[in-house]
Amino acid sequence: MRLYLFFFVTILSIQPFYAINQPKREIRAVWITTIYGIDWPKKPATNEITRKQQQLDLCNKLDLLREANFNTVFLQVRLRGDVIYPSSIEPMNRIFSGKFDGSPGYDPLAFAIEECHKRGLECHAWFVTYPAGLVKSVKSRGNKTIVKRKPELCKLHEGEWYLDPGIPETTDYILSLVKEIVTNYDIDGIHFDYIHYPENAEKFPDRDTYQRYGNSMSFTAWRRNNINRMVFRIYDWVKEAKPWVQVSSSPLGKYDRIPRMPNAGWTAFEVHQDAQLWMKEGKHDMIAPMMYYKHDNFYPFVDDWADNSNGRFFIPGLGVYKLTDTEANWSVRDIMDQLDYTRAANVAGCAFFRGTQILSNTKGLYEVLKGRYFKYPALLPPLTWLSKERPGTPQNIMVEKIGNELKISWETPENITQPLTYTLYYSKSGIVNINRAQNILATGLRSTEVFIAINPTKEQEFSFRVTASNRYHIESRPSGEAYYYLSDYSK
Repeated sequence: MRLYLFFFVTILSIQPFYAINQPKREIRAVWITTIYGIDWPKKPATNEITRKQQQLDLCNKLDLLREANFNTVFLQVRLRGDVIYPSSIEPMNRIFSGKFDGSPGYDPLAFAIEECHKRGLECHAWFVTYPAGLVKSVKSRGNKTIVKRKPELCKLHEGEWYLDPGIPETTDYILSLVKEIVTNYDIDGIHFDYIHYPENAEKFPDRDTYQRYGNSMSFTAWRRNNINRMVFRIYDWVKEAKPWVQVSSSPLGKYDRIPRMPNAGWTAFEVHQDAQLWMKEGKHDMIAPMMYYKHDNFYPFVDDWADNSNGRFFIPGLGVYKLTDTEANWSVRDIMDQLDYTRAANVAGCAFFRGTQILSNTKGLYEVLKGRYFKYPALLPPLTWLSKERPGTPQNIMVEKIGNELKISWETPENITQPLTYTLYYSKSGIVNINRAQNILATGLRSTEVFIAINPTKEQEFSFRVTASNRYHIESRPSGEAYYYLSDYSK
């Protein structure tokens, strides 16, 4: 399949933009919500036509993300006791086919991963961890739900079923789902949401579980230990199976009370979610707290997470859904201020909830990101705590004019032991400086050739260099430069 960089001419023609920091490495993530089809899919697939429409809808969304230089997708794959892929453990959600445990005629997860990778995007499997569904919803699903099949693992709390974190077999069950995805799919990460006790946790009916498994611990310490045990065990298994697969989560946006905000409201620690411990103990690769607040409820907590990240990736989750009139009617300036603060804090990047507000350009947000904050592509930062091994350098970069295109190709490095991605750099003024984001033409490439649309009547000169990155995002030394002089006549 040919990879075309149609945006090339636009990039070359743009003059210097805002005086804003443009980092070479940055995580730019978005949550794509599948429950109720909030982000995708909008319609179920009941025949070949609607199946293709469903797939095209995702492709169009991913194209927009690529054009705005995003590089990471958190795709919701487990919803409320059901999933979006053919599983031997849980039934498929009805949103894809129109009926519970039905098939849309393809594997949505495999399709999404492939389409993300084609566009240089990582795809992380987003799990809703403990919720198992509303009472009415669970009843309508019959005997295929976890509530019916393993009722001993479930508790009813305020009209909704939950897996009980205190039962050791609950960890076994969640781990079995993780194993299924990591083993069967080329996923880039496992991302946990709702990995805490529910609201009004003091009323959660697990006193009987505590009596069986408390082992003389205090009640709150036992609850925290239940979640910690699951996080630690899953992280260790993933690193044994595929060490490059990242483990992350989206805890509540405020870890605990801090001196500047002693009355912070609902915090992660009070629902027994000890997320800073997970980073301290090296059992997380990334944390994306749900920081859907403004002003003093946002800025000091960015600092708190950054100060306690233990060198792991911390990316604030920004609540762009609050731009809508039906939510909080924030202004786009509110999000811009948060982006400015996040960049100044020198954290690993940011994430946006939800995809719809990005892709529908709510209050001009997409244009602001594409034209200002994410003006150039960005490499993903390296996972140096997992590996420091540098891949070999791509060889023999070639440039060839074919019609109204330039074909750029190169050879893979020698002695490769795992799949690589590539970054293509360019310059119109001689030396290619690979340390400047402005010189990145494309990154996350999985092919060793690209085709660039050009204006063949315009006299131009180009220099190109290529680097390789392994699955830990460690970048190779750059290739030698390939120079090409474009002219429609001979000199």
